[in-house]
Amino acid sequence: MPLSRILRLPDLVLLIVGAVIGSGIFLVPAAVLRQLGGRLDIAVLAWVVGGLLSLLGALTYAELSAQKPQAGGLYIYIRDCFGTFPAFLYGWALFFVLCGGSVATLSVAFGTYFAQLVPITPVATKIVSVLMIVVVAVINVRGTRQSSDVQNWTTGIKLLAVVGLGTALLWAGGGLRHAPYPSLHADSSLVSGFGLAMISVLWAYEGWQYCTFSAGETRDPQKNLPRAFLIGTVLIIAVYVLANIGYAAALGGRAAESDSIAASATAAVFGPAASKLISIIILVSTFSAANSFILTSTRVYYAMAADGIFFRRLADLHPRFGTPAFSVISGAAWSAVLAATGTFEQLLTYVVFSGWIFYALGAACVFVYRRRTPDASRPYSVPGYPWTPILFIAAAVALVLNTMLGEPRRAFLGLSIVLLGAPAFFIWSARKKAKTLDVYS
Repeated sequence: MPLSRILRLPDLVLLIVGAVIGSGIFLVPAAVLRQLGGRLDIAVLAWVVGGLLSLLGALTYAELSAQKPQAGGLYIYIRDCFGTFPAFLYGWALFFVLCGGSVATLSVAFGTYFAQLVPITPVATKIVSVLMIVVVAVINVRGTRQSSDVQNWTTGIKLLAVVGLGTALLWAGGGLRHAPYPSLHADSSLVSGFGLAMISVLWAYEGWQYCTFSAGETRDPQKNLPRAFLIGTVLIIAVYVLANIGYAAALGGRAAESDSIAASATAAVFGPAASKLISIIILVSTFSAANSFILTSTRVYYAMAADGIFFRRLADLHPRFGTPAFSVISGAAWSAVLAATGTFEQLLTYVVFSGWIFYALGAACVFVYRRRTPDASRPYSVPGYPWTPILFIAAAVALVLNTMLGEPRRAFLGLSIVLLGAPAFFIWSARKKAKTLDVYS
């Protein structure tokens, strides 16, 4: 029984927005401003450039997902074009760190902000974090339609909340009229600061790639996936720019000083009690993002298991709900372990940059598919080919190289964790080969 194609265009758009907008937009803008010496104009430019780079990647992946509308998305493209081994390493890193750690991070943030609204002990806070993951897992086991509906509502609420907050801060705040626009003393400092800021910005935009994982459950994927990538990414850019300007309007020159910039901006304009509103918005936002990660990433584990290079039961569909239930439960259980033990912080710190190696490989698949099948019918072609994928690949490579040169120890440890999947790959490959030989013997 294959996965059912039930996701529509609005589902995909809200899935992309929900995956990208987690807790970053409530925290990261202050760090970006600090890296740019408080220059709001350059900070907004960084957010626009980061969004446009993400859009280049999204448009490239739109061609891939329209050509190969299968469950697993990015894993499928890398497998087809560069072999099973790098595809497996991506799935390995996704399961154990990239998605597992991200869901753990979101759940811990959920517990932390819940504790700000309802005073509870540290132990109870951890329990709340784990329970959030359990609730998301149950929703996703019971049906893709149900989990998508939850995604639509929670993403819609947080989208309206962020837009409403940014608009209210811009309207009521007077910081834009009085905020200084300090200049950095040297152009080289500005360029260096912009490069550092772009790393933070691109992390905040990460998540749109996950939509490709659900291509196998998308209705009319040749039309809906490209449209969803375009609409979703443009919408995120607009929301991020509005939020940044709103924060600056509320705080003026103090915007770069707060680690919780959204809460500080709200308190500055509407009073300290109003800052609790941010906690509620973040609760909804983190729940929505965690749901989108589990809804999508588990389809990669399902595809890997179907290929015979991951735990076999993860390819089984629930007989009643039609979802990859074992894949959902396994991914959620591992995230819960990371959240309860706190080990996700170290894992994500080391490994998260390596995701961009695979994102660059994914974009490069466009060239491979076109070379192998030049006359194939393409329901959607990336605009600006070949420059669109080239620019995105160049940005991804620059991000990876910047990390490797700036933090070589972190990069080495991160790549080592990813490569720990190599022995597992060869074990599963050997088992698959042995089973194939048994069939033909």
